Amino acid sequence: MKLRQLLALLLTLALFAASCGSDGETETADPATDDSSSDDVTDDAMEDDAAPAAGLDIDAILGADLANCADAPSGDPIKVGMVMDFGEAAGFVDVPGSKLVPHVAELANCAGGIDGRPVEVRVGEAGDDAALATQELIDWGAQFLIGPPFADATLPMQQTGGGDYAIFAAASTEPTLADAANNTFLVTFDDFGQSEASAEYALSQGLTRAIIFTEGAGVPYSGVNPDAFVAAFTAGGGEVVSTQTYAWFVDTDFSAQVNEIAGVAEGNEVVFSAAAAFQMTALRAQLEGQGLNDLTYMGTDAMDATGIEFEDGGEGMIHSPHTLIEAGDRNDTLFAEYEAATGEAVESRSFMPLYVDSMFLGIQGILDCGCDDPAGIADAVKNISGFEGTSGTITYAGTNGIPPKAVPIVQVQDGTNTLLELVG
Repeated sequence: MKLRQLLALLLTLALFAASCGSDGETETADPATDDSSSDDVTDDAMEDDAAPAAGLDIDAILGADLANCADAPSGDPIKVGMVMDFGEAAGFVDVPGSKLVPHVAELANCAGGIDGRPVEVRVGEAGDDAALATQELIDWGAQFLIGPPFADATLPMQQTGGGDYAIFAAASTEPTLADAANNTFLVTFDDFGQSEASAEYALSQGLTRAIIFTEGAGVPYSGVNPDAFVAAFTAGGGEVVSTQTYAWFVDTDFSAQVNEIAGVAEGNEVVFSAAAAFQMTALRAQLEGQGLNDLTYMGTDAMDATGIEFEDGGEGMIHSPHTLIEAGDRNDTLFAEYEAATGEAVESRSFMPLYVDSMFLGIQGILDCGCDDPAGIADAVKNISGFEGTSGTITYAGTNGIPPKAVPIVQVQDGTNTLLELVG
């Protein structure tokens, strides 16, 4: 998803200061000796009947105690390259992701490695030259790559690697990025998946009239999501009573749109947009100022990314995070262990399992092919089926690189995301 403008910039600057060295690269090698904790609770989004990942014991890795490690692995290292975007558009996810993945690699090494092999992670900053960052990681010996959410970096990564390297666009929902022929994979549902699921849920709740906010048909993310919602909503018998345009991540004054909506709304509509949390709450306040107090508000992962749980006016809003994290589950336990070990809290929590799974999926490809050749690893990734990761069950076999994952539909209740339904 695209994120630009002030909020993302502020988030990025805060994270960037803590994470980036002067050379733009970080690397982990030997296991650390910090404290850790473990938890075996399975993520709610996983399917109980999916086959376990042969040779990769995720629970054992996440449960490793950095104060009491197994013998250090001594085999040939598994090398994981991360090309990360620390700019305003993607830093809110790529910065914390670039910290958490090396930490999980340390846990893997503490648990004895992968078949006795240590896991090494090197982070290169995309900056203005993702191709150069990619080439440096290839020269280092990276066997697969984790990339940022947007095509402006991912496409140069593909070209630099000649399409031979598995690239996991960890936090991306852009359907055009997935390309199994060139070994580029999403790790979550795409924009069509999340917005079609939202439309399906709205109709199931008897919501048959919609008010849509969009940046325009076909505009990546801020237009594509509303397009997908409208197509599914109207196909299911719903009616769009008003379509309004706005500047994504910019506008907070919706007075002109609200005046027009007030003339057609009956007060029982669903308002759908890919807007940021602060935009949705501003819109809600202005609509309620017109006496429209009973509207239902639905959005995308942008609402989760921008903190709808913490926004005044966010109570009752419905959206689609990537992972539903509950107190005491293994993601929550991992984040608590990371904070205890590093002294800093995990940011953008629902996105972080996507980064962890990106590393695990590449490692699973190595185990499945029994090889270190990047092209062989990528071919094995294409055939992964029923992989139970930290973000849910992931299958690439028979797809173009978009896993058919269920979409959590959640509502902010008492300031906390509460699952309403898993769609798909």
